[in-house]
Amino acid sequence: MLYARLRSAILRGEIAPGASTSQVALANQLGVSRTPLREALRMLEREGLVLSEPNRRARIAEFSTHDVQDLYVARVSMEAVAVRISVPTLTPDDFADIEGLLAQMDYFAARDDWQRAEAPHREFHSRLIAGAGGRVTAQLTQLAEHAMRYRFAYGQAEPDNWPTRRAEHRAIVDAAAANDPALTADRLVAHYARTALVVIAACAPDHTPHALLVAMQTVAPGSVCIIRHALVQSPAGRMLARASRGDNDEEV
Repeated sequence: MLYARLRSAILRGEIAPGASTSQVALANQLGVSRTPLREALRMLEREGLVLSEPNRRARIAEFSTHDVQDLYVARVSMEAVAVRISVPTLTPDDFADIEGLLAQMDYFAARDDWQRAEAPHREFHSRLIAGAGGRVTAQLTQLAEHAMRYRFAYGQAEPDNWPTRRAEHRAIVDAAAANDPALTADRLVAHYARTALVVIAACAPDHTPHALLVAMQTVAPGSVCIIRHALVQSPAGRMLARASRGDNDEEV
C-alpha cells in the first residue's frame, strides 16, 4: 500500500521530480516506520522512479529528454504491434465501451478535471491493445504510467491540446472500427509521437529525436506523414524535420 501511495504521488507530479529527502523525514511525514518505507523505496528504485543517495536519502528521478525519448521509443514499438494484434478481435460491445470512455474523457475535459479524465483515458488505450496478451499489456501499462508524469507536467505546452488529442482519439477509433489494423497503428503511433515531441520541444528545443523517428518509420511508417502534417511550423515539427535530415543529436 505504501509503494502504491508513493508511486501514484510521483506519477501524478504530487512529489516533484528531483525532490530529495531523508528516509527519516519521509517516514515521519507519512506516519509509517522506516522498514516498510525502505522496501517501498527499493521497489520504486527498481522501477527507475527513485534514486538512492548517500546517508539514507532518496531522490525522485528527474525529467530527462533522453528518458522521455527512450520511453516513447519503447511504447510506440510495442504498442504498434499490440494494436495490430488486437483490432481484429474487437467486438461491437468493445466499441460501445470505447465510445463510452471517449464520452467520459470529454465530460471531465470540459471541466478541466484532468485527474479524473486520466482513468478513462488509460482504459481507452488499454482496450485497444488487450488482445496482445498479459505480458505485453503489463509492460505497456507501466510505460503508459511513466509517460503520465511527462504528460501531466507538459500537457499544456501545446495550444489547443485537448481538441487535438480528442480528434486523434476519434481517428484511432474510426480506423479500428473499419478493421484496419495498419491505419490504427499509424494513427496511434502518431498520437504518441506528437505528445513525445511536444514534451521534448518544451524541455530541450535543440534536441534531435532521431531514435523516435527510427521507431516510427520501422513500426508504423504512415505515422511519420501524419505527424509531419500535424506539427507543421511548430517547434516539435522543426525537431522532427532535423531528425529526418539526420542532424546530429546534441547533449542535453
